[in-house]
Amino acid sequence: MFPWFDIRSINLINFLFANLIVTVVVLGGLLATIEKHLPTAIRQTFRYGKHALKGSPDRLVSLLEVPKAWFKHFYVFAALWSVAGFAVMMETYLTGQPARDYVIAFLDTMATNKRMVRTTPTETMVAMTLITLQCLRRFYETWFVQVFSSKLKINLSAYLVGYIHYFGTIVAILAQAEGFTRAGPVSLPTNGYRFEPSVRLALCVGVFCYAWYHQYLSNVILANLRKDKAGKVVSQKHSLPTGDYFDAVSSPHMFFEIVMYVVLFCVLHRNSTMVYVLLWVLSNQLMNSWLTHQWYVENFPNYPKQRKALVPFVL
Repeated sequence: MFPWFDIRSINLINFLFANLIVTVVVLGGLLATIEKHLPTAIRQTFRYGKHALKGSPDRLVSLLEVPKAWFKHFYVFAALWSVAGFAVMMETYLTGQPARDYVIAFLDTMATNKRMVRTTPTETMVAMTLITLQCLRRFYETWFVQVFSSKLKINLSAYLVGYIHYFGTIVAILAQAEGFTRAGPVSLPTNGYRFEPSVRLALCVGVFCYAWYHQYLSNVILANLRKDKAGKVVSQKHSLPTGDYFDAVSSPHMFFEIVMYVVLFCVLHRNSTMVYVLLWVLSNQLMNSWLTHQWYVENFPNYPKQRKALVPFVL
């Protein structure tokens, strides 16, 4: 029986991710099948950025929209939150003692005090290091590389989802880690934790780093479409990106986002919350990439036919 079906997996963090999954699957499915018949409010809420709703907007929904550039805000949060989680993890494992009481009490609130240890210190350290590197890089990109249009808006709900995602992911990684629960011998003082590298973890790190680097290249390519050779922003229009994995898919940055979370799931495969995190990322990136691909096809008559929406040569 898979661990995420355990009754103990019912908690606040899983509930949040489950709601995000259901929302994007249901609304995304409706958008893909019967969009013409949907109320303007729903269509406008779900669509943003380059594939924003065309036509007369809903006045109430418009009041709940914020600049798309505000994406930068939750990467400040993500960077700080991931570094805090990394620091707590390092303190726990370097001292050889369980996490501080307030940390365990917080995790109890988010994921219940019935949490079981499902991941080793090595797995936890690898996962926390990788997600921290991702958050720090995204912080750098959104503030110093990417160019956001001053005209584009996003719904407030989409803006808040960014905070929920990174908050929940960091909590999920630590909630079932050795040294962070009250169950079992790990809640008692120890002489240290065992670190056991493996070929599986080494492969995971390698794949993550490959995806991490190519997602960065994808975002640089997109940013350079709005800059001159000197790096000065000269345009805010959407152009056709080429180079690297853009020659194979419309949204390589979304594809590599999925790859990185697949890797995190492989590292923490016994963690019952990571399946919710992975399904959320899959559903969200799949729908966004489909909308983006649709927009490219509609706006560029000679759009390369070999380009897929998300997965090279497949989807």
